[in-house]
Amino acid sequence: MLQKFSDNIWDLKEGVVTAIFPRRCPVCDDIVESIKIRNGKLIIGQLIHDNCKKKIKYVRGATCMKCGKPLGQADSSKEFCYDCNRVRHVYDRGFAVFDYRSISGSVYKFKYMGRQEYARFYARAVYERYGKAIRSLGIDAIIPVPMFKGKQLTRGYNQAEVLAKMIGRELGIPVYTDAVVRNKNTLPMKELDARGRRNNLKKAFNITRNDVKFKCILIIDDIYTTGSTIDEIAHEFRIAGTRKIYFLTLAIGQTT
Repeated sequence: MLQKFSDNIWDLKEGVVTAIFPRRCPVCDDIVESIKIRNGKLIIGQLIHDNCKKKIKYVRGATCMKCGKPLGQADSSKEFCYDCNRVRHVYDRGFAVFDYRSISGSVYKFKYMGRQEYARFYARAVYERYGKAIRSLGIDAIIPVPMFKGKQLTRGYNQAEVLAKMIGRELGIPVYTDAVVRNKNTLPMKELDARGRRNNLKKAFNITRNDVKFKCILIIDDIYTTGSTIDEIAHEFRIAGTRKIYFLTLAIGQTT
């Protein structure tokens, strides 16, 4: 009863906000029909245009059993991608929703241009694609990849945190935004190679919630490349006693 009441309040609040600030399509960025009234009840309508949804490619077919990258037809019989055969990752397994090239423009706007409302569509896609599988893992905490405090103040929000909160709501799993912090302003990862990424992230994260012991966590980020960020955070949680560590990202590239 309490959860239903909370859901109704949340829907009402979102409906009011959407009425004032119309929702935009996460692909073309044009306004979508976001609010409908059905049987006297406010309904949140479209999250994406039908034609735009056809432009997005979801991760499908054979994927790496470690990082979740699509393997491609030539490597479809293999268990692991080239990268995961070479690198010993700290996390247990990862999931990704979209092919990077088909969603990169959308993620860029979500990350840098204030389009936080895209998170509703992303989270719904996570639920539809992986909801059952993720809930079967016994995850007791969703952990967004933290942003350096000064950087977050400049941008105004942490896109991983926005996404994590929406995914947590869809899956019914608690989100902890204060469990780990980024204690140094690292260099932009896109400017570094694999070794540079790992060196850049050394001692970049600290666990802050020693009062809560997590057995199984799901780390949330927007894009997966080499896995360096996920590994560094996973390392800290391993030290803290977390037994199972999974991650989920919006976008991932194809295996090399």
